[in-house]
Amino acid sequence: MKCTLIAACLMGLSLFGTSFAQDKNPRVVMETNMGKVTIELYAEKAPLTVKNFLKYVDDKHYDGTIVHRIIADFMIQGGGYEPGMKEKKTRDPIKNESTNGISNERGTIAMARTPVADSATSQFFINTVENKFLDRANADDNVGYCVFGKVVEGLDVVDKMRRVPTKKTVPVEDVVIKSIRRAQ
Repeated sequence: MKCTLIAACLMGLSLFGTSFAQDKNPRVVMETNMGKVTIELYAEKAPLTVKNFLKYVDDKHYDGTIVHRIIADFMIQGGGYEPGMKEKKTRDPIKNESTNGISNERGTIAMARTPVADSATSQFFINTVENKFLDRANADDNVGYCVFGKVVEGLDVVDKMRRVPTKKTVPVEDVVIKSIRRAQ
């Protein structure tokens, strides 16, 4: 048994329902004026998107930005505006990795984009409900939206955000992203 347990640990296998391997997916903590949200990023499934997102994180681009769009039974969107709807400068757009097979389920984070497939820059959204119609396989535009991670702690905070009153999808009170940092 001892040898089997050690081998399982080294191989990252699960015995008795417990995983002994180190989680290889990076995580970030988004601190907001409504609480903290921890997000696991799927670096293997969306390498370009995760690299792009982490570059914005490391550059502290998201510090002081707002959740500028809320549709309670759809998603919350942020990453591109400061209070007063002042748009932040971004880097060049990235390739859409919506072919990765990850579905727009409740709690997942995906890249926002224009109607142009490869137009995502810094803006992201968190799905507050199942939005499988945004998946490439179901999308009207045959492109879909790239999911690149999932909320693993703080979904209750996301639910608080989605309940903020809005006027034409814009929150009437600022939901501030104080910072997004890599988890230690």
